[in-house]
Amino acid sequence: MNRRFLFLTLALLLASGPTAGAAGPNVVLVLVDDAGYGDLSCHGNPILKTPHIDRLHGESIRLTDFHVAPMCTPTRGQLLTGIDALRNGAMNVSSGRTLLRTGIPTLADLFAAAGYHTGQFGKWHLGDNYPYRPQDRGFQQSMWFPSSHIPSAPDYFHNSYFDTWLRRETGEIRQSQGYCTDVYFDEAMHFISDRKAAGEPFFVYLPLNAAHSPLLVPDKYRQAYADQPDRVARFFGMIANIDENMGRLNALLDEKGLRDNTIVIYMTDNGGTVGVPVFNAGMRGHKTELYDGGHRVPCFIRWPGGGLGPARDIGELTCAQDVLPTLAELCGLKTPADAHLDGASLAGLFRGTQPALPDRMLVVQYSRLNAPKPAKGDAAVLFHKWRLILDSELYDIATDPAQQHDVADEHPEIVEKMREHYAHWWDAIEPTVNQFSAITIGSDAENPTMLSPADWADVFLDQSAQVREGVQINGPWNVQVDRAGDYEVRLRRWPEESHLALGAIDPDRVMRTDVNPSPGNKTDQMVPTKALPIARARLKVGDQEQAIDVDPADQAAVFNLRLEPGRTQLQTWFYGPKGAELCGAYYVYVRRK
Repeated sequence: MNRRFLFLTLALLLASGPTAGAAGPNVVLVLVDDAGYGDLSCHGNPILKTPHIDRLHGESIRLTDFHVAPMCTPTRGQLLTGIDALRNGAMNVSSGRTLLRTGIPTLADLFAAAGYHTGQFGKWHLGDNYPYRPQDRGFQQSMWFPSSHIPSAPDYFHNSYFDTWLRRETGEIRQSQGYCTDVYFDEAMHFISDRKAAGEPFFVYLPLNAAHSPLLVPDKYRQAYADQPDRVARFFGMIANIDENMGRLNALLDEKGLRDNTIVIYMTDNGGTVGVPVFNAGMRGHKTELYDGGHRVPCFIRWPGGGLGPARDIGELTCAQDVLPTLAELCGLKTPADAHLDGASLAGLFRGTQPALPDRMLVVQYSRLNAPKPAKGDAAVLFHKWRLILDSELYDIATDPAQQHDVADEHPEIVEKMREHYAHWWDAIEPTVNQFSAITIGSDAENPTMLSPADWADVFLDQSAQVREGVQINGPWNVQVDRAGDYEVRLRRWPEESHLALGAIDPDRVMRTDVNPSPGNKTDQMVPTKALPIARARLKVGDQEQAIDVDPADQAAVFNLRLEPGRTQLQTWFYGPKGAELCGAYYVYVRRK
């Protein structure tokens, strides 16, 4: 992909200013976290009640064979760019592989160039620092938290689902009031009301962190499912709260006269988790897996005034990458002429002018948590109702939706055809798949910059509980020095807002959140804090290296050095009193003086 050309094309689009007379349609895109296809009563769940989402389902075009990635970040990047995860760079939930490559326009960029006002409220998970934050990627208003969940390692210290600390487009971190899902919907609804009052079209991206663990929800929602195991009751309660908020959102659109000219999309970011043992719509698999239960999810699209015909099911093979080109066509958005989009517009299917999509194969592949470097063949290839798993197993979900019977030996011609498609796909991906994006330091757009272990290259540490446990691992950050200057680099074990010393113990016990929750796993555990006897700190930036002795009572090890512009790696080390390596500094604050 020619990134320079994409930059120039996008600059021209933005420089041209709002499209004259831009009048919509408006768009509200709701993305639910960790809820699967079976976690809705309209899909047959025998326990969970979702009346407001069921109503939306009944009023919408339903994509019944719609696929995302089996984990959070890859789906989000694909959704916002129309480009496969291994191509756009946002392929893992941490390990330096969440960063959506710069130079690729997002949906927000395209809407903003067309004169829309753009807002994002909730979970971002495509980069915590400049130039990857929502406000750097086309969103004029944003309210979000970093990394994969609350509280992740880079999140505000001891953050909670209640009265949550959230980042704004200004860079400010402010505490909200109330339950996080309610707060996101409140903010989105205020944004919509303001845009209506001003007569301005809008694009609202509403990615929730519910129903991701830790499974926290106001008691009234949990108590409605008190006859279920506690984790299921909490999980279903979180979805019931989302359903109630979807009802509030629909009521606002009706009240403001926006319903007919607003596209509402409801979908989830990966397959099921906690609810899988209760009901999984007959599918095999769950989050992180390549079977359909890991990546086939609900997707409802409603636009009453858009001429899309009656509410109905569409069974064509579709995916998250189709959303951008579809909205571009429905809303009249311009896309760069040479952009390589892996998705296809579904507008013709919706309008009834296209009876079916051309034959297509889709590849579902992401960077796995414990093996971040993607491996050839670690994928699902989808073709009509065929599923080729791990380059070896073949299933026909038309006759075997539970994927119980491997028929690869019976259909060698299908296997070969799908393998050939994947080989061509991989050949195009491989040259750049292990090229890391870099976090910019020293820019006026973010100074100082906090580096967290969630961005250590190919090293997994993204949970605040791991920090409290003192996990003894380390890794480098890929950074881009924005400009020459004198820099202060502060190495900390705890984030600044904690005010804790290097050798301190956090007095609170915290929730550990398993990011790979297989059904039945007890994923939420309270963990204590381990003290680290930090006596010496070391910093390496490019070919510069410094080390100093520290007192465990110090809050940070402070280094000063001169940096020149350009790309490099930054790495840190903490050592004990006898010289044994303990870990890397979990938090590093880099400030250009």
